[in-house]
Amino acid sequence: MSSNNFPKAVLWDMDGTLIDSEPYWMLSETRLAKQYGSTWTEKDALQLIGNDLFHASDLLRNKFGIEDMTTREVIDRLTEEVIEQLRTKLPWRPGALELLVELKKAGIKTALVTMSMRTMALTVADQIDFQAFDVVVAGDDVTNGKPHPEPYLRAAELLGVAPEDCLAFEDSPTGLSSAEAAGCHAIGITNIINLPTGPNRRIIASLTEVTIENLSALKIDNEDQ
Repeated sequence: MSSNNFPKAVLWDMDGTLIDSEPYWMLSETRLAKQYGSTWTEKDALQLIGNDLFHASDLLRNKFGIEDMTTREVIDRLTEEVIEQLRTKLPWRPGALELLVELKKAGIKTALVTMSMRTMALTVADQIDFQAFDVVVAGDDVTNGKPHPEPYLRAAELLGVAPEDCLAFEDSPTGLSSAEAAGCHAIGITNIINLPTGPNRRIIASLTEVTIENLSALKIDNEDQ
């Protein structure tokens, strides 16, 4: 595969990569903790970034001693609060919207691959004034969430492309592991947590560094590994 036709698709994580929604999640988690007389620190919140919401909500129920809500009800509560904040304005990560526009103009396929619920993913996608994503794979669309490869494998399958022909943008170690395990070219975008380096990934400072012209340079060749 030459660099001239790479990538065939770009797969996007949502929270912290596409939009700066992590502070919204932290606020909602803090409110939940306060309701149940517990505490929730920034350090606690950072440990959940990139995790499957079912797993994360189980942890919250156990930590806060929540007995009157199921795991799914906790997910719905958190999701509804975050959606309410996102409907006011999408807090784009630097360079994300600009790159989405370029990808659309170039005819490169795109997917949104998030562990947030589909209702939230579609809320974000529907607020963009063009069809930014060809497919959406959300946390309630898969059996196994990140770091399992299923979300990225599902996205590539729905797009009709091979995972090795895809770039995957992520901001968390969990997400990078998922993309790597699926066989995608995993690109970490530094945000609020440190991203460990590795032979099968690239770490860059910002999406503002990425354009259609240099997109193929992000390909991870065998010699990089």
